[in-house]
Amino acid sequence: MKIKKHHLLIALLYLTFSTLFSQDFTLQKLWETPDVLTTSESVCYYPDDHSLFISCINGNPVEKDGNGFIAKISITGEIITLNWINGLNAPKGMGLHNNFLYVTDIDEVVMIDISASKIIKKTHVDDAKFLNDIAIDNDGNVYISDMATNKIHILKNDKVETWLENSEIVGPNGLLISGKDLVVGTKKGIFHVRLSDKKFWHMVKNTGGIDGIKMIDEQHYIISDWSGKVQLVNMEREPIELLNTTDEGINAADFEYIKNKHWVIIPTFSDNRVVAYELR
Repeated sequence: MKIKKHHLLIALLYLTFSTLFSQDFTLQKLWETPDVLTTSESVCYYPDDHSLFISCINGNPVEKDGNGFIAKISITGEIITLNWINGLNAPKGMGLHNNFLYVTDIDEVVMIDISASKIIKKTHVDDAKFLNDIAIDNDGNVYISDMATNKIHILKNDKVETWLENSEIVGPNGLLISGKDLVVGTKKGIFHVRLSDKKFWHMVKNTGGIDGIKMIDEQHYIISDWSGKVQLVNMEREPIELLNTTDEGINAADFEYIKNKHWVIIPTFSDNRVVAYELR
């Protein structure tokens, strides 16, 4: 019996990933910041100057107190500007597009000109209660999760509307764009939603609640659950626990993954720091 070349290639790729994800993976600590990043919720890598933006709630996650800020730190953890942007309420998820930084802030999406270090627009989202993460497609459309209302909104052409509301999508939090799909981390696992027609698939189940989510490739993800656990998950195997600081009372919120370095950079929320690890 002859085996076609493409069948052999598929088998070899499957064997490679099977071997890869049967091995032990660890996160090795690289550095940590001082505990001045008050209620650090999200990390966003800015490749233009290899720096990191940190959203800091600095108070209650749902209170409009004006205490929230965005900090800017170096890729090795030094504080560049602690209060790079001031006057926010409870900033959380962030996304980059065309040298603008977009940030969720309870019921608003804040647009920041990075070059000018200045807020240039705030867009209110009707009926929003807990806007959380952001993902931005190649056309500049901004997708926003609202964990409290089980909705995903879209900011397009300066207007906001509800993009997806479905009983299967419970507690949507972490978002990312993967090709023609929006990847959504929820209380029920990971979903892929096709951007063109909103058809969705439940890709990974039994993950526990998801806060941050990043892709390693089309089938493998790193997720955090806020309480302190970071896992490596895929569609076919049990999750691999990379880190668990739950018992220490150290959270793992909306982390960043720098793919070419294999760095996982975790905001510790109530621990008021950011900690960087290398995935090995």
